[in-house]
Amino acid sequence: MKRIITFLILLNLISAQKLLIPMDPIQKDHLKAYGIAFWILEQDINVEWLLNYRGGSFLVDSYDIIQQECRVRGVSFEAVDPSALINIYGAIENNNMDIVLLEKAPRIAIYTPPGKQPWDDAVTLALTYAEVPYETLWDKEVLTGQLSRYDWLHLHHEDFTGQYGKFYRNYSSADWYIEQQQHFEAMAASLGFPSVHEEKKAVARAIKNFVRQGGFLFAMCSATDSYDIALAMEGFDGVSSIYDGTPPDPQAQAKLDYTKTFAFTDFKIIIDPLVYEYSNIDYPPSNNPVTRGAERDYFTLFEFSAKYDPVPTMLTQDHVAAVKGFMGQTTGFHRSKVKKHIVIMGEDPATDQVKYLHGNYGKGTFTFLGGHDPEDYQHFVGDPPTDLSLHRNSPGYRLILNNILFPAARKKERKT
Repeated sequence: MKRIITFLILLNLISAQKLLIPMDPIQKDHLKAYGIAFWILEQDINVEWLLNYRGGSFLVDSYDIIQQECRVRGVSFEAVDPSALINIYGAIENNNMDIVLLEKAPRIAIYTPPGKQPWDDAVTLALTYAEVPYETLWDKEVLTGQLSRYDWLHLHHEDFTGQYGKFYRNYSSADWYIEQQQHFEAMAASLGFPSVHEEKKAVARAIKNFVRQGGFLFAMCSATDSYDIALAMEGFDGVSSIYDGTPPDPQAQAKLDYTKTFAFTDFKIIIDPLVYEYSNIDYPPSNNPVTRGAERDYFTLFEFSAKYDPVPTMLTQDHVAAVKGFMGQTTGFHRSKVKKHIVIMGEDPATDQVKYLHGNYGKGTFTFLGGHDPEDYQHFVGDPPTDLSLHRNSPGYRLILNNILFPAARKKERKT
């Protein structure tokens, strides 16, 4: 009986026509390759994600329309004959590799205020360049239950503590800062909140519920630590009177509830509005940044067991093991402030910095990546957006795009 089953499997392989979208250094445009994988899912065609095989390549049934789309977008692909297909599956079976089946394109939302901000969002840039469709939403949509329409949510350069990014010292007289403050205050009032920080904390709790119910959350830059701080500050005022007209609770630090946070614990908040930093989670701190220069700043990705730890394996697929570092309002996370159960996926081995982490909450997951833009080492307010056509093989941007495919994944059953 086993021989008959094996024969049928081989017969199926021999009759199959496949295309391989390689994700090793041979690929001409890694970022648009993710867009191709997403587009294929939108055509109701499954994609096999070959974890750890040639940089996390994609394997699909061969259709002329897919080949044509790859050519149009400048994405490398290879025809796979039956013998090559058997060799691919054999290599996966015998090495630290596995197959994850991608079955349905996830519904993607970006949390962002309406109107142009004086900085860019690396995820929005990545999705736009890769031609992956997304929708935007903000506080009203979150607080009126519209998150349930989506599978995946991204947070970027956001301040969930309601302190307007702690830009007061340098930008409080800037037109964009004044307009942002007015806009945020009007939104909070329209939703029935007495202050922006109370409204933002309610948004943070609504997002937490989205994750609990099965949502996938991906955050970068200041949306990582400010989010957890907001969760820990539930029920009391932890911001300066400059922001809301009322003094902070003198017991604010003691009242922090770390059991409500996703990733961080035992941190100290910084209430002083003249200090450009939220807490001591960030490493290096924004108010006293330590720069080694882009040429010497790298973080390394952990290698996980593809067959037993498919989730962190998916999230770390790349064609390099060491990724160029990049700064942000939140550049990285002090290891001592990361909860023990959190999966660390990327770190700077020369320092205390954790750069990339992942965890579960309820039925969903959250992933935090420190830094603002993987191809702009120090991105300042007002800087022009990064042109990703100049960085089409960016390892850092690949980490972002791994996350958009993660919700589509199901581990492929092995035939026996």
